[in-house]
Amino acid sequence: MQDETTYKLLKLLEAEPHLSQREIAQRMGISLGKTNYCLKSLMEKGFIKVRNFCRASRKRPYLYYLTPAGIEEKARVTYRFLRYKMQEYERLKQEIRELEVETRELPARLPASGFKESM
Repeated sequence: MQDETTYKLLKLLEAEPHLSQREIAQRMGISLGKTNYCLKSLMEKGFIKVRNFCRASRKRPYLYYLTPAGIEEKARVTYRFLRYKMQEYERLKQEIRELEVETRELPARLPASGFKESM
């Protein structure tokens, strides 16, 4: 499981432990099957526990909660995810600088009537 998925899932479960797997899948924008796989993985690693908190006639609502190990993992994965996003941000800033240079040089390469600057 990727750090981004782990981070988002742990964050969501910490904030809203009562969500169904279907609701989790919708909120995260992933399939129900992937949601089930990720939840099982986090349970096997001891990061979350699941409790059936009431019995309804058609479905069994569950409560997902982070274990102490899950809280520690959330802190670690949050740090890694933040570091990754900061690196991605720096790469994007560099790409934007390069594109700005390229677009400034572009009018000089084109015939006079073929380009209007829109920036």
